[in-house]
Amino acid sequence: MSNESVLVLAGGPDAERDVSIHSAGAIAGALRDAGRTVHLHTINEPTLEELRDLPGDTVFPALHGRWGEGGRLQDLLDSLGRPYAGSGPRAARLAMDKIATKSVAATLNIATSPSVLLDPADDVAPIGFPFVAKPVFEGSTVGLVICRGENDWTDARALAHDPRRPYMLEPFACGRELTVGMIPGPGGLRALAPIEIAAADGLYDYEAKYNRDDTTYIVDPELPAGIASTIQRQTAELADRLGIRDLCRADFILDDDQCAWLLEINTMPGFTGHSLVPMAARAEGIEMPELCELILRSALARAASGAGVLQQSQPA
Repeated sequence: MSNESVLVLAGGPDAERDVSIHSAGAIAGALRDAGRTVHLHTINEPTLEELRDLPGDTVFPALHGRWGEGGRLQDLLDSLGRPYAGSGPRAARLAMDKIATKSVAATLNIATSPSVLLDPADDVAPIGFPFVAKPVFEGSTVGLVICRGENDWTDARALAHDPRRPYMLEPFACGRELTVGMIPGPGGLRALAPIEIAAADGLYDYEAKYNRDDTTYIVDPELPAGIASTIQRQTAELADRLGIRDLCRADFILDDDQCAWLLEINTMPGFTGHSLVPMAARAEGIEMPELCELILRSALARAASGAGVLQQSQPA
């Protein structure tokens, strides 16, 4: 193993700050177990100069949300000049934008429901109930509202009045919730086995993800023929088209007609005790130290090859 020290970044200004802090702590511990010298720092919204003052030869930015995962931190990390894990600024922005992700998925013939921007000044719902209202640039179902009638629609419009946090609407999809993680493999990213998620009350929201212990997870569940390989292939195709690097996770709903509908893709999925990429990797015998080391080595190999922002695969 090379002797590069690692700066693990936690926190950030986004709604998922607490999740980031837990993820970063787990990553830092895993990299220490892998033999790395690790510097764990909790940040808010640092300047380039403040980042430059932090120790570490390479960077593992374990931030979730628009600023930390959606391109702005990645801009700073590119300017910093140190190798870092995860996607570059362009891919990060596209993947954080759920509407843009859906548009790219459609060009790949990946099923994804139509969506529209929410206009909080319009008191008439543009699509039929039930539908989902959620922020375009958030993860972990932060701010999600299921609109089953006019009262829910009023609540969603109230939440969407902040112009810095636009909301989108899409039909409410019923079915089995599936997720596919990707990690470094020979020649690029490779898909892990799908995980089926069954929330106790039927909604896999922020509470079910991070604060409750009654959510059931099934790694490599029994699925209709061809579904697992299809969503693995679609996740790989979407990640490639967006230019995603090192890791990601895509979420799907499998409906009663056995059609898997893409919900979104995440470029820095969680690494908490409930998180799904580490869970799927563990099912293959890849424990957290090896997983985090694989991701870090992918970033180091890219830096050693001289692959910069302009040499990455470009989204269509």
